[in-house]
Amino acid sequence: MRLSRRTLLAAATATASLTSAPPAQAAHPHRRTGFENLAASGYAQLDGERIGVVTNPTGVTRDVQHIVDVMHTDPRVDLTAVFGPEHGFRGTAQAGGSEGRYDDPATGLPVYDTYLKSGRPLADIFTASSVDTIVFDIQDVGARFYTYIWTLYDCMEAAQLAGKRFVVLDRPNPVTGRAAQGPVLHREFATFVGRQPISQAHGMTVAELARLCNGEFLTSPVPLDTVLMTGWRRSEFYDAWNLPWVPPSPNMPTPDTALVYSGTCLFEGTNLSEGRGTTRPFELLGAEGLDGRWAAAVNELGLPGVHFREAYFAPTFSKFQGKTVGGVQIHVHDRSAYDPVRTGIALLVTAKKAWSDFGWRADNWIDKLTGSTRVRTMIDAGAGADEVVAGWREELTAFRRIRKDYLLYG
Repeated sequence: MRLSRRTLLAAATATASLTSAPPAQAAHPHRRTGFENLAASGYAQLDGERIGVVTNPTGVTRDVQHIVDVMHTDPRVDLTAVFGPEHGFRGTAQAGGSEGRYDDPATGLPVYDTYLKSGRPLADIFTASSVDTIVFDIQDVGARFYTYIWTLYDCMEAAQLAGKRFVVLDRPNPVTGRAAQGPVLHREFATFVGRQPISQAHGMTVAELARLCNGEFLTSPVPLDTVLMTGWRRSEFYDAWNLPWVPPSPNMPTPDTALVYSGTCLFEGTNLSEGRGTTRPFELLGAEGLDGRWAAAVNELGLPGVHFREAYFAPTFSKFQGKTVGGVQIHVHDRSAYDPVRTGIALLVTAKKAWSDFGWRADNWIDKLTGSTRVRTMIDAGAGADEVVAGWREELTAFRRIRKDYLLYG
C-alpha cells in the first residue's frame, strides 16, 4: 500500500528549492526562508493564479512586514483571500478562539475562519473563496499538540477535496530538527491536538510535515509544492537564523517557551498550573500547597541540560487565577543535551509524589496530549520516568523509520 501511495505522491507533488538571488531584507545570503525564496523568484510558483494564504501573525519578513501586506501590494501576485487559524489571522483571539469571517481593514481582503473546520465544510470555504492555489505560511514550534500543524493537515485535505493546489512556505523548526522524541499518537485518540500518528516532538519543518501527511495520511494526495529554506541545518535552534520571533499564540512568547513546550504542555492535562497567566508560560509550573520539595526531587534526577528552581507565582488568568502558588521554574542550560519530553514526564512523576492533591483533568485530557492511556496509567501505577519513556520506544522507532523518508534537510 505504501509503495502505491508514494507513486501517487511523486506524480502529484513538485518540490521546489529555489536558489535565485535573495530579496533585500535577507540578512544572510545563505540562509533564506521559504517566503524569501518565493519572493526572490518573482513569485514564479504563483504566476497566473488566484491566491489565498493560510497564515497568522508569524507570517512575516525579516523586517516584520506581514507577507499578506507585502504580496497585496505586489502586482505580480493575485492575492484574493486570507484564511485565519486558531487565534486568528491578525492574532486577536486567545486559546480556543478565532476571529471569524471579516474583511481585513489593512488590505480589504476577505478573511475566512478555518478554526475547527475540516473536510467538506472547509473545502466549501475554499471553493467559495474562488482561489486557485492555497499558500500556507505559519511558524510551528515542533510539538504534536500545537494545533497549527493540524490546520496544515486539514487545509491540505480540504484543498484536495476542493480541487485546489497547495503551496507550503517553509520556516525553521525553532527547537531543531533532531531525532523525533516522545510517544506516538494512537489513532483512537485523534483530536485537533493530534490528528495522525506522529511523535510528541516531531523534529520536522512544516514542509516536511506536509510531505509526510501527503504520503502517509491523506486518503488522496493534494497537488503540493514546497518552497524550501536555503541553508537550514537540522541541528540549529531558532536564534541561529537571526529572524524576528513573533509569538505564534499568546502563550508562546519566546523561543525559550517553544524549547520546553513539547514536555511541559502535558501539565494542561493536570490540575497544576502550566504557567498560563504568567510571563513565563510552560516554564513556570505549580499549585497551591506545593513548595521547594518538588524542585529538590526533580533536581535529584540529574536530568541532562536543565536545572529546576523553587518558584512562587500568581497567575493572572487560567488555573489558580489571583492565587499565589508554589512550584518550579525550568532553566535550560544546555539546549543540545536537553530532552523536553523526558523532562516533562519526570516533572509529572515527581509532582505526583510531592503534592498529595495531584490529579488529572476529569476529561483525561492527558490521554489526548500523549496520544494514549499509557502515560497516565503508568504514572498512576507508580512507574518512574525512565520506565514510562521506555514504554513508547518501539512505536517511536517505527515512526522514525517513516519520518526519515520525508526529511528535506541535512
